[in-house]
Amino acid sequence: MHKDKKISSIYLYGTFAFVAGASLILLLSARSIIDTRPPEFSKKNMLQAIWAQYKLEYLEPGTFRSLDKDRDNVTTSEGQSYTMLRSVWLDDKEMFDAAWQWTKDNLQREEDLLISWLFGERPDGTYGVLESEGGYNTATDADVDIALALLFASSRWNEESYFGDAIGIIRDIWAKEVLIAGGKPYLVANNIEKSERKPYAVANPSYLAPYAYKIFARVDPDRDWAGLASTSYEVALESMRSPLDKDSSAKLPPDWIGIDKSSGEIALIDPSVGLTTNFSYDALRTPWRFAVDYAWTKDPRAKEVLDAMGFLSREWERKGSIATSYSHDGARLSSVESAAMYGGAIGYFMVSDPSRAEEVYRSKLESLFDSTESKWRERQGYYDDNWAWFGMALYAGEIRDLSLKKNER
Repeated sequence: MHKDKKISSIYLYGTFAFVAGASLILLLSARSIIDTRPPEFSKKNMLQAIWAQYKLEYLEPGTFRSLDKDRDNVTTSEGQSYTMLRSVWLDDKEMFDAAWQWTKDNLQREEDLLISWLFGERPDGTYGVLESEGGYNTATDADVDIALALLFASSRWNEESYFGDAIGIIRDIWAKEVLIAGGKPYLVANNIEKSERKPYAVANPSYLAPYAYKIFARVDPDRDWAGLASTSYEVALESMRSPLDKDSSAKLPPDWIGIDKSSGEIALIDPSVGLTTNFSYDALRTPWRFAVDYAWTKDPRAKEVLDAMGFLSREWERKGSIATSYSHDGARLSSVESAAMYGGAIGYFMVSDPSRAEEVYRSKLESLFDSTESKWRERQGYYDDNWAWFGMALYAGEIRDLSLKKNER
């Protein structure tokens, strides 16, 4: 080749290589810029971001036990159940396994497979179940939620060990936490209510989860889980309709009630124990649970329970807000709002007042999230974080019955 042509070819090749290289650098730089931007806003991305923030804020590094930082970093069976449910719904197997392993190692009881409810620092500086505070007793809602999460995990990740763990808990729930009264099964608050020498058993309507019992019936057909689902609707409705300790009822779910051990009828609790009939931090979960039941099963009894809560629509129309606490006759006991209350109440609006559901969701739940920063605008406490998330996930259609096959969900 002629020397000048050779030089020209080298020059052209070098120029092409330079341009191609520069283009590649620009392309990579553009991708880098795109990758550092907040993900495109969607309800699912929001739920994932809130979960990522929760894991950093409320799960102890190394053990991954849930911490209630407003209560000296105690861990409750409730908190572990929430971690397991959120993990399995978000397909976070690593966190699910860590939470379940810690729960088995530290909270599962020796005489049965139920879960001790309270763990933390003892007066001597050691950590463990706080037996002096009744921490070795159970909380029935957590046992049910953990068993349900394990069934979901077995289905989602195709691991039989989760199923075996769930069945053991389910059978002990029936043995220790279900009272037979008047020939019907009733859910009680913990493992000691059935055997205590008093005419009633303490119950918490916000523990009632008929959707879970319908699933338990499929895997444990020897027990009357369908009957427990039926009494759940009865107890919820009667506890709302009854005036209880007031002259009248606003038909709001109460935090606590008694179940007469002979008849199964609603009974009053001794007021000296400090358990109220208010619609507050416990009862806010009731509309969510019955909305989940309706979403999964379309059972008209669930809608009947929710429709009875019309006070919430009237309160929203009058005040544009729902307070954190009301007496059973409907008197506001607080001027404060909470994310948890809206996370629970959104279930009512979705089913019984759908025309207002979007307004409540956007103004009181989604507005708490900063889509630019992909996190809460302000720190939410342990309980608010969980129940705001559960409400937002329900509204987004992400609270699914994972025990079903994919094409059935």
